[in-house]
Amino acid sequence: MDYLVWGGDPNIFSIGGVTVRWYGLMFAFSFWIGMQVTEQIFKKEGKKVTDVEYLFIYVMVGTVIGARLGHCLFYDPSYYLSNPLKIFAVWEGGLASHGGAIGLITGVYLFCIKYNYNFIWLIDRMVLPSILAGAIIRIGNFFNSEIVGTPTEQPWGVIFLKIDMLPRHPTQLYESFSYFILFGITLWIYTKYFNKLKTGFLFGFYLISIFSVRFMLEFVKVKQANYDNILGMTTGQFLSIPFIALGIYMMFFYKSKDV
Repeated sequence: MDYLVWGGDPNIFSIGGVTVRWYGLMFAFSFWIGMQVTEQIFKKEGKKVTDVEYLFIYVMVGTVIGARLGHCLFYDPSYYLSNPLKIFAVWEGGLASHGGAIGLITGVYLFCIKYNYNFIWLIDRMVLPSILAGAIIRIGNFFNSEIVGTPTEQPWGVIFLKIDMLPRHPTQLYESFSYFILFGITLWIYTKYFNKLKTGFLFGFYLISIFSVRFMLEFVKVKQANYDNILGMTTGQFLSIPFIALGIYMMFFYKSKDV
């Protein structure tokens, strides 16, 4: 069977010793397009559009710090406790989506304190750019041949030359495709019902859908942590459960307040 073979260079080009990588480009693009989406939301709802730039400073810093610390603490704590300076070596790779989600939420919360926004209202509006960013970043993971899946005989399997010669589930593309679909669904819900939904509903839907996808894909993803067996679950699955539980609470039990 002819499988797709992927062995592309993760680097796009180098200038003066500075290398631009596909992953970095996708990461930056995800924040840029996220800003465009958020600006449209602010315009639609009569909010101060110039605040979006400041919001994304908080979001970007929070997401990167959270994603990095999440990787260090959740996936290889013994290594980073022994080599604490390596925590700052972000260019070597290692960003965890669960930590990134916590960092994003923290960044939004701090922004709300500074600029006097309702936190739950704003985190609802950050759902759309967050889903879209996740979809784009996972394409960057594919270019890097990282977060690969387990071997498969399915015709859509991909041979990652930097890993081995086995066809594997392209879990990065599964996740990216799932997020694009969820973005479309969430955009439809927001566009059609944004003035009818209770505050917190979109955030809850986001947590349930995104982390359910993450939980399911762990079954065909190569284990990423040395201790990847917590109550029979991978680290990614175990970490997804609190987010799903919070999502259920926000959708069905949270009592929204006037914004």
